[in-house]
Amino acid sequence: MAAEVREDEVEFTAMRAQGPGGQNVNKVSNAVHLRFDIAASSLPAAVKERLLALPGRRVTKEGVLVLKAQTSRSLEQNRALALERLQAIVTEAAHVPEVRRATKPTYGSKQRRLEGKSIRAQVKAMRRKPDV
Repeated sequence: MAAEVREDEVEFTAMRAQGPGGQNVNKVSNAVHLRFDIAASSLPAAVKERLLALPGRRVTKEGVLVLKAQTSRSLEQNRALALERLQAIVTEAAHVPEVRRATKPTYGSKQRRLEGKSIRAQVKAMRRKPDV
C-alpha cells in the first residue's frame, strides 16, 4: 500500500536558519518549515490514524505534522529534503505492523528450565554446612 503525499496538501514557510553562516545567515531565509494537515489530507484513514499516534512533538494537538529542514544553504534543497522526510514518515506509517501471537513454551524447553533450576539448587545446597 503506497501512500503518496501530494505537494498541494503541504504548506511551506521560508525562515532564517539557525547556526553558523556569517553575515549571510542574518539576511537570507533558506530554512523551511513544512506543515502537513493530516486530517485534511487524501491519505487512507488507517495511515492517518498511525500518523496522528506518532510519538514526540512533530504532530500538534490540531493534527498538523511539522518538520523543519535547514541543513542545506539552498531553499530549494531544504524544501526537497523536507518533502523527502515527510514521505518517509508517511511510508513508514503506511506499513501495517504484523500482529504478534503469543505461543506456549514447548515441553522440552520446560524440562530444560526445570533441570537447570535443580542443578543450581544442588550447587547452592552443597555450599551449606552439613547437618550433624
